[in-house]
Amino acid sequence: MRKKGILLVNLGTPDSPKTEDVRVYLDQFLMDGRVIDINPLGRNLLVRGIIIPKRAKNSAKTYQEIWTEEGSPLLVYSYALQNLIAERLGEEYHVELAMRYQNPSLEGALKKLQELNVDSIKVIPLFPQYASATTGSIHQMIMEVVSQWQIIPPIQFVNNYCDHPGMARVFAKNAKKYLDAEKWDHVLFSYHGVPQRQMRKADVSKKYCLQVEDCCKNYTDTNKFCYTAQCYQTTKAIAKEIGLSTDEYTLCFQSRLGNEPWMQPYTSTVLKELADKGKKKILVLSPAFVADCIETIYEIGVEYQEEFHSYGGERIQMVESLNADSEWVEALEDIILNY
Repeated sequence: MRKKGILLVNLGTPDSPKTEDVRVYLDQFLMDGRVIDINPLGRNLLVRGIIIPKRAKNSAKTYQEIWTEEGSPLLVYSYALQNLIAERLGEEYHVELAMRYQNPSLEGALKKLQELNVDSIKVIPLFPQYASATTGSIHQMIMEVVSQWQIIPPIQFVNNYCDHPGMARVFAKNAKKYLDAEKWDHVLFSYHGVPQRQMRKADVSKKYCLQVEDCCKNYTDTNKFCYTAQCYQTTKAIAKEIGLSTDEYTLCFQSRLGNEPWMQPYTSTVLKELADKGKKKILVLSPAFVADCIETIYEIGVEYQEEFHSYGGERIQMVESLNADSEWVEALEDIILNY
């Protein structure tokens, strides 16, 4: 039977929470020129001379905190999603799962699709918003790999699905479970941060990004590929589904690395401001991720909880991601077939 290839790609995870495996993962991840976009020599010195020696052991301890009997939560949820969407799509499709860094490898997944001689390949990055360091890196590597093939089948890349209604409904459903059960003082939409430098580089006009007031808050033809503008678009879609007014929630950015300015406001800053205003209970969504991982389970669920408590707040509740929810599988089918 002729088949269409579907390639689901997430960022990646270490093979184990052991320090040596975390070191390998961090090296592959941080040496990507789209992740740390400085000259190769400087990146090599920074990553291998400073960041990895300082972070590998502590990162391994963090991974040990979230690791399950089945393995990394990100990988467990991603495999479950792969199996469910394959079952939903049926025999006409072959679904492969890959990680941009580590395993299952992107090269290996592409090789399987090549060996199956699929009629076409559709690439679905498991990030609702486009960023050069995530979706852009995936697309670049796929093009580098298939450029070596003698026969290149039709390949379609999904750039983003930042305001897909099905995706927004599942995030909203997960949040409503907490909002209906008790009262919360505020809702945060906390996205993975990116350096301002990368946002400016993505502005082909060189006249808009961080130069026009509130440049990201409206999604237009000028900024349609801007990660931050897409984060605002996702937030609006989810907030509308929940029924939140603009004064009931704040968009912010987490996971800052280094001292240069990243997109703001920073989640840590917003948490302090909310605590200073007497807010005690905060509900947090992180819609940059479709599967729970170290950034949601530990950074939000543990580190931000400790930080908020130190500011005088009481409780942070992380809203679970889409994971392998049946409604997310339905939405993903629509993205595969219609986007």
